[in-house]
Amino acid sequence: MTEMEPKFPPPNYILDASEIDGIEVYKPAPPDQIEHQTLVEFKCPSCGAETAYSISEGGLSCSHCGYFETQEHEVSGRAAPEYEFTLETIGLASQGWDTDRVEMECQSCGVKTSLPIELKTHQCAYCGSNQVIQREDPQEVLRPRFLVPFEIDHEKCQQIAIKWLGGSWMTPRDLKNIKNIERFRGIYLPYWTFDAASDASWKAEVGHAKTKRYYSNGKWKQKVVIEWRWEAGTLNLNYNDQIISGSKRLSKRLLKAVSDWQLSKLTRYEAKFLAGLQAQAYDIPLDSAWEQARDEMRENTRQACIDQASTHRVRNFRMQLDFADEKWRYILLPVHIANYSYRGNSYQVIINGQGGTIAGQRPVDWGKVWLVIAGILSPGLLLCLVGVITVLLGGVGIIIGGLGFVLLVIGIFISVAIGMKAAQMDDI
Repeated sequence: MTEMEPKFPPPNYILDASEIDGIEVYKPAPPDQIEHQTLVEFKCPSCGAETAYSISEGGLSCSHCGYFETQEHEVSGRAAPEYEFTLETIGLASQGWDTDRVEMECQSCGVKTSLPIELKTHQCAYCGSNQVIQREDPQEVLRPRFLVPFEIDHEKCQQIAIKWLGGSWMTPRDLKNIKNIERFRGIYLPYWTFDAASDASWKAEVGHAKTKRYYSNGKWKQKVVIEWRWEAGTLNLNYNDQIISGSKRLSKRLLKAVSDWQLSKLTRYEAKFLAGLQAQAYDIPLDSAWEQARDEMRENTRQACIDQASTHRVRNFRMQLDFADEKWRYILLPVHIANYSYRGNSYQVIINGQGGTIAGQRPVDWGKVWLVIAGILSPGLLLCLVGVITVLLGGVGIIIGGLGFVLLVIGIFISVAIGMKAAQMDDI
């Protein structure tokens, strides 16, 4: 076997009984037989105290004596290696965090997070609860191969959050004075990225509008009819770095709102990046994440095929789709999470730890919202009322009433949009 060939059987797989002569079958080794790599500790070479990763300085920093160690790392970006969907590549993937950590399980929301072993107390980053159970961090999950380092520190998070809390007219005036929003917790979240080439062929009936003349009641008239014709086509699309969250614990809506990641800054994973920070292992496995990514790719391809039709009128659409060259990566992406209370309700805020994009829940001052909606609807209602009264008195109220009706319809659309946005902000 040459040096470039992969080892077989893969690490942490053992020989199993085979019912066919000459065929060897391997299975995952029991937990007590799994070999783990040597764990790494982060001690200050000057005073021996624990060190932690400093987001603002980009290296390991000792809060005890002030020692700082620059963290040199190679940026791989989108050229970071990927894996094909084979048992061999999954078996060869390293496991664990490559450093000594503990797992905390929140007794309130059930989430499990990985923390540096030196942290003796912990508040859940997801719900803010202090009721947690500590146990040894399992090492059987896949190790992330790449991550995007934190660039936004806690101080910057506080500035972003305070500005955001007071940035909408719909929120209560005193919301920006909330103090416990300062307790942001940096955490690396698990993500999967997928590549695939899609090969689609489609067939559908496409409607074309035609104007036809016809004779009726002694006159020639025109009408528009839709003629349906069968059309077909093919389409090849390449998907690169389709991102799927590996965590079930955070709102998909909030995660999507802060998902403007720059994967060009993907960096090879090193345990030092996790020093002093929290991390979550994936709870959405590779096969489930790939199924979700494939559904998204399928819908995008379907819409692209429909867009190929000669008109927007399409019925009886059929598509045959094949995927090829499927590849995946397991990566970590940085976020800051904070929970805060306002008038007895709990709210959550998420900040993208790379670029600072913020999303979250904010209470709404509904009295202010209803007052604005009333102001929007009032002109239309008033003109409609004036128009009706004028018509009853024999005046020319039809024009006034018609204008009022138009303004009322416009006001209703605007009011519905405002109400939906307010309800989304106040979604707890």
